[in-house]
Amino acid sequence: MTIQKNSSIYGTANLLPASKSISNRVLIINALAGNASQLHNLSDANDTQLMLRLVNSKDRIIDVEDAGTTMRFLTAYFSITNQRKVLTGTQRMKERPIGILVDALRTLGADIDYQEKEGYPPLTINGFNGQKTTSLKIRGDISSQFISAIMMVAPVLPQGIKLELEGKIGSRPYIEMTASLMAQFGVKTKFVGNLITVTPQTYTPTEFTVESDWSAASYWFAITALAEKAEVLLPRISLHSLQGDRAIVDIMKTLGVEAEIEGSQLKLSKGSITKELRWDFTHCPDLAQTVAVVCAAKGVKGSFTGLESLRIKETDRITALQNELKKIGADLIEESSQWTLVPTDKLPTRVTFATYKDHRMAMAFAPLATLMDVDIENPGVVKKSYPNYWNDLKAVGFHLTE
Repeated sequence: MTIQKNSSIYGTANLLPASKSISNRVLIINALAGNASQLHNLSDANDTQLMLRLVNSKDRIIDVEDAGTTMRFLTAYFSITNQRKVLTGTQRMKERPIGILVDALRTLGADIDYQEKEGYPPLTINGFNGQKTTSLKIRGDISSQFISAIMMVAPVLPQGIKLELEGKIGSRPYIEMTASLMAQFGVKTKFVGNLITVTPQTYTPTEFTVESDWSAASYWFAITALAEKAEVLLPRISLHSLQGDRAIVDIMKTLGVEAEIEGSQLKLSKGSITKELRWDFTHCPDLAQTVAVVCAAKGVKGSFTGLESLRIKETDRITALQNELKKIGADLIEESSQWTLVPTDKLPTRVTFATYKDHRMAMAFAPLATLMDVDIENPGVVKKSYPNYWNDLKAVGFHLTE
């Protein structure tokens, strides 16, 4: 797909999706509540549509495709609810580690086998042999989805659970989001320090409306930051959000974007910019690609930490970023657990970007069309989280051709 350069952007992202993170959690919780809730504004992202279809599926073989959240949440859900399933996915899914979650579920009493490589999908779930322990330990710096998966099923365990997170906790806002959503369906959790306690409880069906997705909104912050002139409206989004990626407001304020509530929408406009950004992405790793691209193109030196989890996403996002940033004359230099973003001093007039089967690579690099003609390989990857991204770009003035 070719996006022609347009440096003046005005309009509304009317098709901004609902939060994928909230939708996926709510679907698991609702299933545990007997599927009796009224859920509104569920995400139309492929990951959520998969979850919607698969969580109550009677099929023996469950194909989660490339949806990591769906794989992790369903592994815990099917195990603890004593269902016999085979969980599989794409080749990339078979390369994404799940051993820490499986070990934890086995400790609780789940019977799970690996079909191919130890520690990786596909999995055979043979049911639940009764709760064997009330205490679990799990690393705090691995995917928060492992932790959330266990938390959501914990209330239906006969004895509940005490879950100790060892070491540094990554993506803490996502764990807090899970606890908050559980509370809205009648289940109380205690999260003090590194210990999460969930007693045996019953989920209560309720009526729930999902808010817009802050991860998807981040690309509009990038477009506003990079455009010469811009004013963008984002619908159905709250500054008081459960989502950790709301941090994009604070990050982009230093990169030249002002955000203010206007009626029921969030208005983005041009502001002043800094020359250097230091940020820890431990709790918002999905923003890293977006921010790196903006810094690279705006001449802002970046000092980043907390990018470790990017290695095990839809692709190795650190390597992918390094490869694609070089095409515009920028670099992302890794030294131990520190990354330095060296911005470009001269942008090209046209670049073709690879997407690595990763929706966030496509959406993070597309905003460069405010500065140059951009070609995006395999643009269909955006269906994973923001299926109408390209339509929203057209609506604000970009000209796209395939």
